[in-house]
Amino acid sequence: MTDSRSRAMSEMELLDCTLRDGAYAVDFEFDEDFVAELLAGLDETPVSRVEIGHGIGLEAERTGIKAGNIDHFAWCDLARSTLTAKPWGMFAQPGFTRPATIRQMCDRGMSFVRVGVEPERVQEHLPYLREVADVCGEVHLNLMKSSATPVDRLLGALDGIGPEIAGVYVVDSYGAMTPETVERYVGAVADRYPVVGFHGHDNLGLANINTVTAFRAGATLLDGTLNGIGRGSGNAATESLAAISNLLGEDRFAYQELAALAELCRVNMRVIGQERAMQVLGAVIGIHSGFFPLVEELAVKYRTDPARLMETAVGVAEQESPRAADFHAAAARIADGDRPRPLQLTN
Repeated sequence: MTDSRSRAMSEMELLDCTLRDGAYAVDFEFDEDFVAELLAGLDETPVSRVEIGHGIGLEAERTGIKAGNIDHFAWCDLARSTLTAKPWGMFAQPGFTRPATIRQMCDRGMSFVRVGVEPERVQEHLPYLREVADVCGEVHLNLMKSSATPVDRLLGALDGIGPEIAGVYVVDSYGAMTPETVERYVGAVADRYPVVGFHGHDNLGLANINTVTAFRAGATLLDGTLNGIGRGSGNAATESLAAISNLLGEDRFAYQELAALAELCRVNMRVIGQERAMQVLGAVIGIHSGFFPLVEELAVKYRTDPARLMETAVGVAEQESPRAADFHAAAARIADGDRPRPLQLTN
C-alpha cells in the first residue's frame, strides 16, 4: 500500500462530475444557460478535469432509458465553448455506448472517457475496452459496484488490463464502503496499477472521509460533485474535498471559488427528493439505487417489506450483485413462503 506520508498533495487530482452524476438528481434535465455558467466557472478553478453528459452514460437512450434534454453533440458544443483550459470527458458503458460514437466525441474535443463495468464482467469486455482505447487517447476503467466483489476476486478480474487503460477506479456504487474497506480495496488496486481513482456515494454519510482515505491509500483521481449533488444520496462534495485539502496544508483547488459554485448548483438545480430509508437499506444490504423503484413496486404488490425483498434478492442472485430478475424471483419466493399450506391429514 502506498504510504501517504511520502506522497505530496500535488499528486491529488479532483474530477468534478456534477454535470454527469448530478444528472440523476434532476431527471437528466439541465438548463443550458446554467450549464454554460457552471462550466465557465469550473474552467477558472484549479479542478483537474470535468465530466459531463448523460448520468448513466453516453448513448444510454439507445436502451430505452430516458434521454437527457441536452444530447451528446450539444454537450460537446457547450464544453468546447467554455472549458478552454480544462480536459473534459464522458461516461460510457459497453451495453450501449458505441466506440464509433466515442470517436466522434473525441473528434469534437473530448479528452477522456470512463468506461463503467462490474468487476465480474471485465473479462468479457476486454475487447471492447481495447477498441475504445484505439479511438480515445485516455480511457479509464470504472469498477462499478466494487464492494460487491471480494477484493481478491476483483484483482483477478483485472487480468488483461494493460497500459492502454489510463487508470482504474474503485467505485462505491452502493455508498456502503467504510474507510477501512476503502483502504483495503484502493490499496490493493494501487499496488498493481500506477493510476487509481475513487468514486464515492454518500448513502451512509461517508463519501467525503472515504475519498480522503482513498487518497491516503494510493488513489490520485478523486471524484466529487458540487454540493454533493448526484445519484441517490449524492457524492463526495467537490467543495468539501477542496476545503479538506486546504486544512491538510495546501489550498490547491480554490475551495472558496468552489463553494460559490456549489451554491450556484444548490440554487439552480431542481433536485428530486430521495426516500432516505431506501438509501440506507440499499447501502447496508448491497442494492443499487437504480433498483429502488422496482423494489418498491414489488414490495407493494406482494405486501412485503422492502428490506426483506432486498435481502432475499441478494440470496437468490447467482452473480455478485442482484439483477432485475432476481427481485422478481425473490418476490415469488416470499409469496410462496407466506402462502398458507394445505392441511396434511395423517392416518
